[in-house]
Amino acid sequence: RPTYLYEMIRLEGRGSDTHRVQCRCKGEGLPVYRCCDCFGMEMMCQCCIVKCHTSNPFHRINQWRGKYFQRTTLKSLGLRIQLGHGPGEMCLNAQVANSDDFIIIDVHGVHEIGLDFCGCETAQIHYIQLLRARLFPATSAEPRTAATFAVLEMFHLLSFESKVSAYEFYHSLARRSDNTGITPIKDRYSAFLRIMREWRNLKTLKRSGRGHDSDGSGSICEGECALLCPACPQPGKNLPEGWENAPPNRRWIYVLFLAIDANFRLKRKAVSTDDKDPSLNAGSSYFVEERAYKAYLAEQANCPQEKSSCVSHSAVNMADTKASHGLAATGVGTVDCARHEMKLPNGVGDLQKGEKYVNMDYLVFSAILGFAAIMLNLSYDIACQWHKKLWTRLDTMPAQLHFIRENKTVRFLVPKFHLNAHVQACQLAFSFNYTPGVGRTDGEAPERGWANINRVATSTKEMGPGARRDTLDDHFGDWNWKKITMLGRTLLRKLKNAVVSAKVHREELIELESAIDDASLMAWKSEIEAWEGDNTRLNPFESKVAPMTQTAVRLQLAENEVHDLQYGFDASLHADVSPFVLISTGLDLEDQQRRLRADAAALGSNATDAQKLKVYTRSSALQRKIESWAQIQALYIPAVALLRATETSSHLQGGEAEKPEDFELWLPSSLRTAYVCDRKLQGLEWDLRYAQANDALNEVRQSIRLFSHLKLFKQAHIRGQRASTRARSTLDVAEARKLGSKVKYDKAREALSRLGPILGKVAWEDTLRVLHVADMRPLGDIADGQTEGTRDISWIWKSPGTLNNHDAGLQDCLRIEWCKARARDARWSEEV
Repeated sequence: RPTYLYEMIRLEGRGSDTHRVQCRCKGEGLPVYRCCDCFGMEMMCQCCIVKCHTSNPFHRINQWRGKYFQRTTLKSLGLRIQLGHGPGEMCLNAQVANSDDFIIIDVHGVHEIGLDFCGCETAQIHYIQLLRARLFPATSAEPRTAATFAVLEMFHLLSFESKVSAYEFYHSLARRSDNTGITPIKDRYSAFLRIMREWRNLKTLKRSGRGHDSDGSGSICEGECALLCPACPQPGKNLPEGWENAPPNRRWIYVLFLAIDANFRLKRKAVSTDDKDPSLNAGSSYFVEERAYKAYLAEQANCPQEKSSCVSHSAVNMADTKASHGLAATGVGTVDCARHEMKLPNGVGDLQKGEKYVNMDYLVFSAILGFAAIMLNLSYDIACQWHKKLWTRLDTMPAQLHFIRENKTVRFLVPKFHLNAHVQACQLAFSFNYTPGVGRTDGEAPERGWANINRVATSTKEMGPGARRDTLDDHFGDWNWKKITMLGRTLLRKLKNAVVSAKVHREELIELESAIDDASLMAWKSEIEAWEGDNTRLNPFESKVAPMTQTAVRLQLAENEVHDLQYGFDASLHADVSPFVLISTGLDLEDQQRRLRADAAALGSNATDAQKLKVYTRSSALQRKIESWAQIQALYIPAVALLRATETSSHLQGGEAEKPEDFELWLPSSLRTAYVCDRKLQGLEWDLRYAQANDALNEVRQSIRLFSHLKLFKQAHIRGQRASTRARSTLDVAEARKLGSKVKYDKAREALSRLGPILGKVAWEDTLRVLHVADMRPLGDIADGQTEGTRDISWIWKSPGTLNNHDAGLQDCLRIEWCKARARDARWSEEV
């Protein structure tokens, strides 16, 4: 760091030329001048510095004053710029610029220069001479200020990428000229604004090919200067012959996706008017033509805004009351290409009071006017309300915007991110995920564009109407241009992802269908195919089973508790039992041990005497049953007697009695291979453990559904501390049952994993997998990092026999989940 600092300080002086007293030209002038912008730090005399900058007249020059450098100008050193002739040539009839006070705005700063116009007989008018020297004049009549093309190009790109304002950029240039404030810089900020606005417009005309039109720029049609999306359907450009006659099952390939939205960050204050500050684009790019637009809005000024019947959409219900004091525009509405996120020609317009239907209707049909699609998908965050009387409102629109609906299909959808804010009916009817022929479109294209354009809101808010529209048009054009240049890489990336995801979700669907019987599968397929053909039919994504109430849940928990008590104390132990009864009773005792262990752990230090008595009573009963069962077990497995004797002696030496819930039962699966056990007993335990694992898995499913319904009920209906505490207690009980069933499953699977190699059992692990906590999620649940279109289904819902459960709620959930899995598979396949 010290070395770098030293070198920077060294550059503040004369460096290697400290002792030089003569210029390299060997002339009489002293080498006291140095250029700040040329390569190298050579000191020159006045003659050499002027000669070297004949072709670089906008560099900054420093003069050595004995102890320090002082800023000077090439004009003061005698350099003059002669227009109309080559560098270094002089005009015999030179005309000095107005008062010899010409200002050039360049990337190196704001310069006062000596400039001469050519006065020859064949000379061009002054502003043309400037343009041919790549200098953009601030005015065409007696120009006194100009900006270099280089600085205009730099600011143009910089405004796109960093959203820097003209004010910030100009004053940064001024500080490059003099950062001390000692030498006043002539203010040409307003001239720079005017130049930049004209530059933006001319660049737009140039890039749209208007410079080669024989009619010039005076005959521009509306939207003609906008950059079109090359991937959207455009007859005669990217569609095959006869595309309009495609069969119904192939028409979705040629569908046009439009996304509609409003942005209330892009306000404009009530400054200036359209007469004083007209737009140079005048409807030729992305903004609609203002006069016709405002004339239509004036005609519809007294039409009331319909209220939302879905949820309290602020954009709808508050459209007439949105604060607009001191604002000429409260925001802008846009229509984008929903698939490729590009702004559409004549698809942008100002909003006067909120997101009113009349504004958005005009913008939508202005944008559609440039397309000839036979199938439209319109995405709008309030589409469920906006579409209701759209065709009625269309009749009141100007004749040129009328949309012919014959032989055309128009579908209305809600963007995926906004969909969850709607009521359940809208979430099913307007979902991209469930609509055929939309691929993986999410409808959120405008939101991504807002993230880019919102940064200019601070500066455009203060502009006049024309300047603001032209500036935003330019930014929208750059957004489209960047999208076009990246389109190939973007589509390739999406295709690669779609191919992989389509395969994953196809396998997911096949795996799920393997757990469903053929009759149910055929019935569900018929139902969903009928709905896809006619959306007025019953929506297969809707549940047909009434949701659980809290009363029903409490009743079910009480019945389960009674059943558990009966199950725990009803196992009969006789002196003469069969091997089957021995193993099955052992499994029952194991389950009772687990339950008693959990209940004893839950007592805590503040348990009541009644609670302790209940646990002690169960512990004593279990102790007696285990002792009786262990005596019979020794007859079938003699090796157990030796193991028990060893355990008993170790406990006696430790001085503590063994608790019944910690008593080792030594079932066949627990015995090491060194101990002999009847193969029949091992086979019996295998069969019972396999059934136990399936039962436990079914209990896990039921507990998950129970917990999910309880949680949803609590969120929707429970209010107040007392009710919330009781609901929380109920949730804790359901959660404990779920975890208890998991422990039961894990124990059964652990036993199967030990018995499998002994009995030669294979392939069972594909059905009874390791159960992780992350696997215990309800149907329809979306894990972290997933969306509705990318999520998977936990394996517990796809295991064989899931439908054998006669729970109507479970079967209905599985039917809906199959519909969603089928939709995911279809959307990814369409994307490919």
